Amino acid sequence: MKTTSITRRLADLGGAKWDLHTAARERLDRGEQIVEMTIGEPDVPLPDALKRSAIAALEAGRTQYSNGRGENGLREALAEIYSTRRGRRFDRDNVLCFPGTQTALYAVMQGVAEVGDEVLVGDPLYATYEGVIRATGAEMVSVPLKPEHGFRMQAADIEARVTSRTRAILLNTPHNPTGAILRPAELEAIAEIALKHDLWLISDEVYEDLVFDGNSFTSPLALPNIADRVIAVSSISKSHAAPGLRSGWAIGPRAFMDALLPVSETMLFGNQPFIADMTEHAIRAGSPVAAGMRHRFARRAKYLADRLEAETALRVHRPEAGMFALVDVRPLGMDCDSFAWALLDKAGVAVMPGSSFGAHLTHWVRLALTVDDVAMTQAVDRISEFAQSVSVAAE
Repeated sequence: MKTTSITRRLADLGGAKWDLHTAARERLDRGEQIVEMTIGEPDVPLPDALKRSAIAALEAGRTQYSNGRGENGLREALAEIYSTRRGRRFDRDNVLCFPGTQTALYAVMQGVAEVGDEVLVGDPLYATYEGVIRATGAEMVSVPLKPEHGFRMQAADIEARVTSRTRAILLNTPHNPTGAILRPAELEAIAEIALKHDLWLISDEVYEDLVFDGNSFTSPLALPNIADRVIAVSSISKSHAAPGLRSGWAIGPRAFMDALLPVSETMLFGNQPFIADMTEHAIRAGSPVAAGMRHRFARRAKYLADRLEAETALRVHRPEAGMFALVDVRPLGMDCDSFAWALLDKAGVAVMPGSSFGAHLTHWVRLALTVDDVAMTQAVDRISEFAQSVSVAAE
């Protein structure tokens, strides 16, 4: 059987990263009492107002082909909210609509990198980033995100890895899996590198609406000196608890969006009109669920950290946003994979090993904060008991 080079480039980047999650689901299906803290699903259902909006659009016959750029009403709504939030003017021609952040990022990467190029990405990283980059034929170059810097990308670490082949820097702020938020000064320093080396700056901002109290978010789109080289991608998956509806977008310079349009049209030719109408409603009305998620996830992260650090040798990186927390398992003398699988086997708690998120998180595990409070308490009880048993065994 003959296949193309893209299948070979992506051959080792598929579902193996999620083996533990898959195993946990199989055990749940068999009736085992597993607390699942692996994937980032919002902890509330799709809001009723969005359901009604989508149904109304369906009943109105909004099932025809879309504009290749996406529905004008949605693009105008996005331009308005981004103009307000970023402090500079956008119009609908700055926007292309896609089914989800993932598709938007895939298309954007096709527009900035190709065979022989390099793209700089912070490590740890969201699990699909390497595949999105390799799909273009480019190579991913890891920039270590260090715990001593709060897992925030540092300009000096980027500069050390820029070569003549570098074409783009991929940012994720707020960050998955660490929950870190880049500071304005850090963004300014990164922007200077992008200007100096003529690089694109791509910003995945899907967790923007899940910033915890006491923290603030700044987008590189708000930096006027690099306005012509920043593209942001996002969606309503997290902010509006709508991951399965796959409604996202890319926003950036009009000239780039014009150039990218044939790529978008070749992939999907616009988004679904009834989902676009629902998304327009979501954007204009604001999220009825984001504030609640922010408060619950922040409270659960604090509960997790306070208890594990008081009761065990484990250490927790306290997130500033998002829906995950990282736990450092080095004090138990274990790596992330051995800890995660032992925790599943012996304590019935499923967490993601840090190895699923790059080369620099091999002694950490990621826990989703999206389980309810009862399950969170049960999980922390089990993790604490497991960690104490490992510590006793090691003595």
